[in-house]
Amino acid sequence: MFGKIKKVFFTGVFGILYISFIAQIVYVLGFMNDCEAQMAALAALSVEWLVLIAARYLSKRSASSNNASFSGNGYRRR
Repeated sequence: MFGKIKKVFFTGVFGILYISFIAQIVYVLGFMNDCEAQMAALAALSVEWLVLIAARYLSKRSASSNNASFSGNGYRRR
């Protein structure tokens, strides 16, 4: 039960972060006029993107290791 709630929660959070990231790119490319500020903002967004990818990877890896620990205890489904 908790696993389903956690999965829905994290999927929703990552979806919101992806939408936020796209909105930030649109703002930086469309509404910032200073080239140096635009490059600094894009650099910050690239770091944010790497953190988002790492969090997603660690979230999936954690979920798969939790499933493996439950299925590897010698119990078999019938």
